[in-house]
Amino acid sequence: MVPTGPSMLKPRAIREGDRLAVVAPASGFDRSEFDRGVAELRALGFEPVYDESVFDRAGYVAGSAERRAGAFLAAWRDPDVAGLVGARGGYGSVHLLPWLPADEVRRTPKLFLGYSDLTTVLSHLTIGCGVVSFHGPTVVGRLARGEAAYDAASLRRLTMCAEPAGEMAPEGLETVKTGEATGTLLGGTLTQLVASLGTPYAFAPEPPFVLFLDEVNERPYRLDRMLTQLRLSGVLGAAAGIIWGELPGCDEPAGRPTARATAADLLADFPGPVVFGFPSGHAGGAALTLPLGVRVRLVADGRPRLVVEEAAVS
Repeated sequence: MVPTGPSMLKPRAIREGDRLAVVAPASGFDRSEFDRGVAELRALGFEPVYDESVFDRAGYVAGSAERRAGAFLAAWRDPDVAGLVGARGGYGSVHLLPWLPADEVRRTPKLFLGYSDLTTVLSHLTIGCGVVSFHGPTVVGRLARGEAAYDAASLRRLTMCAEPAGEMAPEGLETVKTGEATGTLLGGTLTQLVASLGTPYAFAPEPPFVLFLDEVNERPYRLDRMLTQLRLSGVLGAAAGIIWGELPGCDEPAGRPTARATAADLLADFPGPVVFGFPSGHAGGAALTLPLGVRVRLVADGRPRLVVEEAAVS
């Protein structure tokens, strides 16, 4: 495991005109949505490129593990490619991990942008390889729907500016437990974090860290099961603070308990600050980009906010 903190490598800030490779580590996708997302990348000022293997299909994933990993590594190594953007989540990113050795990844640190199942790759890059990554929009699902589905301002500020992004205080963010915590921001979709436990790629970061937890369409008892596993593994107790996403579709179908109430109940004994409703990843509206692997300060009071204290790019 590569320690977080000062040893983290940062990708260079991307610029308009840069080539961004679209890669498909997980599931396949609808071609028309893909084309709309690629067009949105172009509208942002970038030059999207991709290998034709992104259109491969092998059941529920976008081609064989070897082909998916090969396309990822080819883009990562390519000096003419400034960064990589995930096509979509779904399932299958875990298949790539044995093909992404830390020494190879650290040789050419680059921007990688994604969420959902791509949490697996994000965590491997940050915790396993020591490279800052970005919990942000994929081509299909977010970029394909335009700026109603992703926050262009946070995406640009975090990936194109080699300065600390500062305060992020999105509307609707709620304090669940008051307090303040500082540490490396890590996390992603809860399902993928839990699935990693007990493997060589386990989500087991070194403290201090602030934990971001995203999820979608998981009923309260499933949230309980996964968070309990994080607790019993020791990960939860090592966190300095916790940021819940919006958890869309996670309320009990009958209405009670809600995801928000469940999140509060499950962390009633957590000693640090807890906030709920940060719109990143699976969000109801425009999803913000978050930098994973950089120092942040979580403030949970009458005006909850996340302060990004360190630049995410160089």
